[in-house]
Amino acid sequence: MTSDNKERTRTITWEDPKISARDANALSGLDYLKSIKGGNISPPPIARLVGYKVDDVETGAAVFEIEPGEYHYNPFSTVHGGILSTLLDTTMTAAVLSTLPIGKSCSTLELKINFVRPVTAKTGLIRCRAEIVHSGSRIATASGKVFGDKEKLVAHGISTCIIF
Repeated sequence: MTSDNKERTRTITWEDPKISARDANALSGLDYLKSIKGGNISPPPIARLVGYKVDDVETGAAVFEIEPGEYHYNPFSTVHGGILSTLLDTTMTAAVLSTLPIGKSCSTLELKINFVRPVTAKTGLIRCRAEIVHSGSRIATASGKVFGDKEKLVAHGISTCIIF
């Protein structure tokens, strides 16, 4: 077995999470997400760590994207399923959050993910699209799909969120 043993480095920077946290009493979910997309509010630290960002958001739907890299790899030299799960969880929760008015927030209760094909750095930019399936006064569900190169499906899921 041969290896080039060349160490790689990645530096992560982020802002104080208290500054970028949503004040549910001041901003609707949609306004908060649009402010992150527009650069008026810093993304949460996890977005910087993992590398995802908001591509588009509207009421009841969201699109997030990520450029997979070697630092996302599992021992099989493919992107770890946890990265795709994080992308799906984030996007589906954002779809729910986008429907919430000032004074309301949400959190994931349950997450179900199916992985369809492997993702590598060669896959290029991947996008997750999510939309509301059902939104009640206390519980909402959303579905999401992750697409790679040439719109090939790589993973999909469904999420249940609690609204509080």
